[in-house]
Amino acid sequence: MWINAGRSQFHLPTGGPQRLRVSTGIVIAGRQALLDRFAAVTPKLAGTRFAFSEHNDFVEATSPWGNRVRCHEPDPARFGRIALGMPYVEFDVPPGAASGIADFYREGIGTPAEVTNGDADVARVGVGKDQYFLFRETNSPLADYDGHHVAIYIANFCGPYRKLKERNLVTSEDSHCQYRFRDIVDPQSGRLLFAIEHEVRSLTHPMFLRPLVNRNPRQTTRTYAPGHDEWSLGDGAGASARRN
Repeated sequence: MWINAGRSQFHLPTGGPQRLRVSTGIVIAGRQALLDRFAAVTPKLAGTRFAFSEHNDFVEATSPWGNRVRCHEPDPARFGRIALGMPYVEFDVPPGAASGIADFYREGIGTPAEVTNGDADVARVGVGKDQYFLFRETNSPLADYDGHHVAIYIANFCGPYRKLKERNLVTSEDSHCQYRFRDIVDPQSGRLLFAIEHEVRSLTHPMFLRPLVNRNPRQTTRTYAPGHDEWSLGDGAGASARRN
């Protein structure tokens, strides 16, 4: 099942749940309406790991299976023109990994990457218009990797493929416009820094820029109005229906 969030998607597998070692950032307007919806489903999800809490600049929610999502209001200063979408995915990585991860993406994938310093070192990797992978160092124990993946589209499809192939990092060649790799390694030493499967797609992939329909959460059986099923910029909530 695919769940749309602006120009991005959650790919939800069948079978056992996957618990991501990440926090996913979501931009979604209407904080109070979101809190009301969370409160309404809380009794129905009793006995699961579902929970939510308010913070100054986001609402954090935990899915019934333990996955974390941070819900932010639209903010051009932080998230550009995203009114509904996925501005970042933040991974927990071991201490000392951020610098090598940034080098891996710059040299191996050819995408902008930098390391910022605050309460912890964070590798900030550009993966789309106003979208980033964040690799935050932590001293906390990391859960075992269970096979979850991320999907990216890149213009220079063959260059990174050749570099990854030389290091024996390509794990699957799905088609002429899609391949996969899992291990992020230090470009100098080859040391494994982090593992997360990347589904790499070219701009010739048939799904590139496919229009995505985003459901309007205000529509219920009680308030249904024909023609307002899709969440659009015109209803004041904000949305985007094109994929990065």
